[in-house]
Amino acid sequence: MFRFILKSKLQRLRVTDANLRYEGSLGLDEALMEAARLLPYEQVTVLNVNNGERLETYVIPEPRDSGTVCLNGPAARKGVVGDELIVLSYVLLAEEETAHHAPVIVSVDARNRLLQRAVL
Repeated sequence: MFRFILKSKLQRLRVTDANLRYEGSLGLDEALMEAARLLPYEQVTVLNVNNGERLETYVIPEPRDSGTVCLNGPAARKGVVGDELIVLSYVLLAEEETAHHAPVIVSVDARNRLLQRAVL
């Protein structure tokens, strides 16, 4: 049996930009992607704390240490600059792998700068 398990969580991200004309994705500061163990084009679930919207998309790197969190394409309809987001990624694990798995939780400040990276 296989299970989808939380791999990483970025919490308290603030939307810095929204670009409706881009073809789709979530632009994310490269340093935050690394902290959360996210690869370019990896699928993520985005939760908007302000309006309850949820969406699935993929991440693309934005300049390192820029603090950029940009909703692109259709995702730009799901939030506005200043909204608080939670970004989740999952991994498919065999049952025996779940006992040794530990998700990464990344917390940021109001400018999307890394505050804490915890492995649960």
